[in-house]
Amino acid sequence: MYETILHATDGSPYSAAAAENAVDLAAQYDAALHVVSVVETDVAFSETISEQILEDLEKRGQQAVDAVAERAAESGVSDVHTAVVQGTPHRAILDYADEHGVDLVVVGTHGRTGLDRLLLGSVAERVLRTAELPVLVVRGEPEEEEEEEEEEEE
Repeated sequence: MYETILHATDGSPYSAAAAENAVDLAAQYDAALHVVSVVETDVAFSETISEQILEDLEKRGQQAVDAVAERAAESGVSDVHTAVVQGTPHRAILDYADEHGVDLVVVGTHGRTGLDRLLLGSVAERVLRTAELPVLVVRGEPEEEEEEEEEEEE
């Protein structure tokens, strides 16, 4: 069913939940798994972002994709590709998917930013709304938030 799966990650706990699904699907369908992290460099950021900050963001992105690639290898997924790209996140994700013949995009509901926690994350929402291929949006919550909610219920 799926030959090429793309998981977009920012290293957040929400992305980790999506990564589990992407890795499981790649293993189940013997599909290639592409793992991409996008360093946002749209017009608003490009004027204020320093080279050092850009390098730090790329390093964080590389760590995020490497962690998923390692998990995939441990799960028996042998065809794994990683990339850190720059651009507007939803566009960069879909451009990457198009360039690599992706059959399914897997994203988490939210990313690292605080405001995105109020609704479906803006990147996930934009990917879902503009994609011309199937998108799996995985809901997952950071472990510490789950623990806080359990304590409040008691």
